Amino acid sequence: MPEPTLIAVAVGLLYATAFACIYRILLSYRTAQGAIAWIIGLLALPYLSVPMFLLFGRNRFGGYVRARRMGDAALTELLNRFEQQATSISHAGNEHFSDELQVLCKLGRQPFTSNNACNLLRDGEATFDAVFEAMENARRYILLEFYIVRSDKVGQRIKSILKRKLAEGVEVWFLYDDIGSVGLPRTYLRELASAGAKVASFGDGNIRRRRFQINFRNHRKLLVCDGHTGFVGGINLGDEYLGTAMDQEPWRDTHCQISGPAVIGLQLAWLEDWNWASSEFPDLNWQPDLPVPGDEEVLILPTGPADTYETCALFFLNCINNARTRIWIASPYFVPDFQIMNALQLAALRGVDVRIIIPEKSDSWLIKIAAYSYLVQACQAGVGIYRYQPGFMHQKVILVDNRYAAVGTANLDNRSMRLNFEITAINTAGTFVSAVESMLEEDLASTRLMTERDYRDRSLAFRLGCRAVRLLAPLL
Repeated sequence: MPEPTLIAVAVGLLYATAFACIYRILLSYRTAQGAIAWIIGLLALPYLSVPMFLLFGRNRFGGYVRARRMGDAALTELLNRFEQQATSISHAGNEHFSDELQVLCKLGRQPFTSNNACNLLRDGEATFDAVFEAMENARRYILLEFYIVRSDKVGQRIKSILKRKLAEGVEVWFLYDDIGSVGLPRTYLRELASAGAKVASFGDGNIRRRRFQINFRNHRKLLVCDGHTGFVGGINLGDEYLGTAMDQEPWRDTHCQISGPAVIGLQLAWLEDWNWASSEFPDLNWQPDLPVPGDEEVLILPTGPADTYETCALFFLNCINNARTRIWIASPYFVPDFQIMNALQLAALRGVDVRIIIPEKSDSWLIKIAAYSYLVQACQAGVGIYRYQPGFMHQKVILVDNRYAAVGTANLDNRSMRLNFEITAINTAGTFVSAVESMLEEDLASTRLMTERDYRDRSLAFRLGCRAVRLLAPLL
């Protein structure tokens, strides 16, 4: 049996750690509700709350901020060159862009660019066909950054192409998230490294760097070939998007292929992440395509917990608050905070057609249940919540009026708003907006509009469960 003195020392250390956590909370909290919840938990149940806080509690990625500052001179020079290119068209005094769009440029620290060509890739098959072709055509280098990489048929095809291109002299930089790709065998990575690829994980397996944190995930999915062709969207590298299993429907997801100067924006986001993971600045191509591939205007918007502002949350709020006739949002995870929910309600009340498309079948039963708790608020204001029926819908797409559309990686949940590194491509071209509209109309034809009765007619136990799970929204 432990000595009483040892018990007292252990309890004292536990509470000292709890007070240190509270000190950090008071210095850096973003919402009073979250801060109060953590403080109560740390004082009342420190033996549970202290480990939880060490894992989930921090909301600022200080290490990345320091790395950004150390590499800021080189990155700033590249960004300045990017902004000064003839294709960079958003700047102070340019009347072509509204304040609404100028704000997005300031949030992302990148300009809108002209002369792009974008191809909306509506499913996994179209995406992987385009990705494989672009990689096969690469002549100088291939940059990959994915949250989830699997060693299944898709993953093996990716590895096979990369090894072949490496043998041809093409350079490969392969960045993955160590939490999202936790199931990826080390042999997969060793094969790539042995073939000559530069491989790094966002956490890098470095405990000192990660400090036991699992919050800060690199949720981005992007690919760049030779600085001229890029891909961004919701699709990871895995068979689930093809539905190759006999009993599995393919995941419904969307990606975007970009040619033109906007690819430089993708490359800048990749470079900053690679610098964090490896402290290296590869020599890349920073010149836009000539002749120009198209006439579409595109902004690349990287967001994450190292930003000065809550960039992702402000992006969604900017879209919702400035919508005039409609805002349609497709997201697999719908756990909005009060700011986003209030903005959606206000938009509906002023006559905007607000539609939120979420999946009927989900890979997270907690998030599926939590979404029910928003039904009454949404329906009473006229916000339409539609559940997609055929299979798991994983796309992250936004349509604002007929003015612009966005395809990216950000969900309507706290993780995307404040904890994950995300990236979104925003396009103002009428042809692209129409393509997104057509795609979402097809998706809506396969949905079920939810009503208050979906919540009110359920058992008391179910409703209490929904409300209880909603309390966990900051962690979901």
